[in-house]
Amino acid sequence: MSSDPPGWELPLRLLQGFRSLIDALHAELARRGHPDLRPVHGFVMQAVGRDGTTAVELGRRLGVTKQAAAKHIETLERAGYLTRTDDPDDARRKLVQLTGRGVDSLVLSAQIFDELRAGWAATLGVERLRAMEDDLRAVTPGNPMRVDAPGWFAGS
Repeated sequence: MSSDPPGWELPLRLLQGFRSLIDALHAELARRGHPDLRPVHGFVMQAVGRDGTTAVELGRRLGVTKQAAAKHIETLERAGYLTRTDDPDDARRKLVQLTGRGVDSLVLSAQIFDELRAGWAATLGVERLRAMEDDLRAVTPGNPMRVDAPGWFAGS
């Protein structure tokens, strides 16, 4: 009999690690002035990007419908993280852009992720954490900044 854990445990442990980091991130964001942000909001704001986008393009980037994208835009606009403006190149379109509050939340998130990583390094040891990160890079696709997780989780 093998002493290896069952194959199904690996994806669940990876997801549990992801969830523990995201939950800790959002608890800290709430303490630092962003209590209304939810995990999907980070994907949305990353997909909006520095240059802004349209609702249709945002839906494509997230892998969700235009209607789902519009709902996220509305929520984040009400909370002060996004704004809609006229597109200077096409008066029929609206551009969705990050506000200062949106940019601040992303900058703060990056800082908090560094703090959380440092916590993992303190628990596991710097070399073990680096080795785990190297191993994950070896078995995962090159770009870790995919923002289409909302659509993927929803089965779109």
